[in-house]
Amino acid sequence: IKHRSPGICECILTFLTLLLVLVSFPVSVWFCVKAIQEYERAVIFRLGRLLPGRARGPGLFFFMPCLDTYHKVDLRIKTLEIPFHEIISKDMVTTQVNAICYYRVENASLSLTSVGNSSVAVSLLVQTIVKRSLARRKFNEILLERKSIGDEIKAALDAATCNWGIKVEHAEIKDVRLPAELQYSLAVEAEAHRRAKAKVIAAEAEKEASEALKTAADVLCGSSAAVQLHYLHTLQALSAEKTSTVILPVPFELPNAMSTVTQKPLVGTAATGARDTAEPQLRETKTDSPML
Repeated sequence: IKHRSPGICECILTFLTLLLVLVSFPVSVWFCVKAIQEYERAVIFRLGRLLPGRARGPGLFFFMPCLDTYHKVDLRIKTLEIPFHEIISKDMVTTQVNAICYYRVENASLSLTSVGNSSVAVSLLVQTIVKRSLARRKFNEILLERKSIGDEIKAALDAATCNWGIKVEHAEIKDVRLPAELQYSLAVEAEAHRRAKAKVIAAEAEKEASEALKTAADVLCGSSAAVQLHYLHTLQALSAEKTSTVILPVPFELPNAMSTVTQKPLVGTAATGARDTAEPQLRETKTDSPML
């Protein structure tokens, strides 16, 4: 802010006001001294012009009651919530987003003389920058890259608000509203992914179970005692349950013995049949022989 030297009329009025304050000093001191809080600053205007130097405060400061007016500026961080507004992404998806912005006044004199309503100005600026930033990104990027989008918005806001004496501390996309059609399509896609993943997991489990069963079968084939123990364990597990099933254990030797018995008669029958077929041939040979 450029400051110019005071004019003659201003100097005369200043001198007269100081003289009046000195004459009525015991009483005028209560009107010339003000106090402001730690988080506030006082911007003083003398005859409508901003006094040179930084803003006054915190604590006590002196001003001339007849010539000066002062305005308090709050330096605390302010929260600004941007309502939902429509944006169009790069892949032509229309959605609604809202944002949140934290800012504070860094230069009280510049902020007071540059912007009439800082909250409204920052709100409109955030909406404009959010629309411009999201229009260059696809919809899935908006959903997944909120932190980088917030940093980009913050940098763009700082570049604009530095001329207003305002510092943007943080800016972020708060929420994204999806259209009903897009929600349905995303739900169908997610369900398809879950089913495909479940099938893959089930197939891998079947493969591992088959390999384990094959290994167990190889081990059991190598030891008959292991087969017998597994058989007894199965019987014990079945008998532990309170059911009406009657279990009759059958020895493993019984099927082997039955197979041996069935094979022996077959062998005898085959031998008898061979002799019966051979005897007629011998008889025919003896009968047809010229020697007989």
